[in-house]
Amino acid sequence: MMKKKILIVDDSALMRRVLCDIINSDERFEVTDMAHDGVEGFKLICEKKYDAVVLDVYMPRMTGLELLKEMQKSNVTANVLVASTTTKEGARETLLALEYGALEFIQKPENAFDTKSDKFSSRFLTLLDVVSRARNMAAVRPAVSTKTIAAEHDIPTKPVVTRAPSRGSKIIAIASSTGGPKALQDVIPRLPVNIGVPVLLVQHMPKGFTKSLAERLDELSVLPVTEVTDGELIQAGHVYVAQGGQHMNVIAKGNSHYIRLSDEANREGVKPCANYMYESLADSRYDEIICAVLTGMGSDGTAGIKNLKSSKKTYVVAQDEASCAVYGMPKSIVTAELADDVVPIDQVANEIIKNVGVH
Repeated sequence: MMKKKILIVDDSALMRRVLCDIINSDERFEVTDMAHDGVEGFKLICEKKYDAVVLDVYMPRMTGLELLKEMQKSNVTANVLVASTTTKEGARETLLALEYGALEFIQKPENAFDTKSDKFSSRFLTLLDVVSRARNMAAVRPAVSTKTIAAEHDIPTKPVVTRAPSRGSKIIAIASSTGGPKALQDVIPRLPVNIGVPVLLVQHMPKGFTKSLAERLDELSVLPVTEVTDGELIQAGHVYVAQGGQHMNVIAKGNSHYIRLSDEANREGVKPCANYMYESLADSRYDEIICAVLTGMGSDGTAGIKNLKSSKKTYVVAQDEASCAVYGMPKSIVTAELADDVVPIDQVANEIIKNVGVH
């Protein structure tokens, strides 16, 4: 078996060495080149072909973000795994890196020697494998803006405040993973201000990053988008992003529904897990659930939707293979014969809108 060729771009000599040792310890990969900043990294990416690039964010001369933007500008593609810091600033930069074409990210420990831990090494190699096999979506058009959506739908850009849904209502529930932050920018901003139902969203991300995801989607959308808080009242016309590191459940009280966050163990290897969301909706007072399963590795969402379909009127749209960075979660839905429609990412919102019944 031919080993996959990896490029490391990082200004820390120690981090380059540690990451190189981890990668070369796995028989699937070999580090064929290392660059100490974005300028050198960009030159190598233009000259050679790599199965994956491990990219630092903060570097002299050319940062990781500047490198990704230069790649887009020059129409140069590579499958990029971003190595990110855990700060709030780092989370924001990471979201932008995913927007500019990176496929996944991993949090670097503050101490380089902690990078040698089995937990980090295992997660890093798993993500590297996913990224090296992913379809590169860097050439896909940039994020859809609020102004574009408002023009398309001829609707006001200010969200309306609506009452919490009562019995006999609908709700939208979306699940995504690898490639999701970029894909979501083609779905959430396309939902009109008069959607009239709540939107729940589980994106596989660690704690600290989902808030930045919500803020970025909020900037692009006519609907308000926020990271959920425990006990929050679910209201129509609002998008709720599950917190990283917590599972999101829906509970009914009277004619209203609320968010409940729980700290059970990882499920499907992730937390938040979409299966929890879908299974909790089976016990809700919502009459109809509109589900969307987008790009991502694994099969999260399948078990929950299968359970949901047995007890509720449920419509399921899956993202098609051609527009997925990783055709895992949607493929699982299709294979289980749970998908009512399979469409490209730029048509997902339209399918949701049609099934909600917005005119």
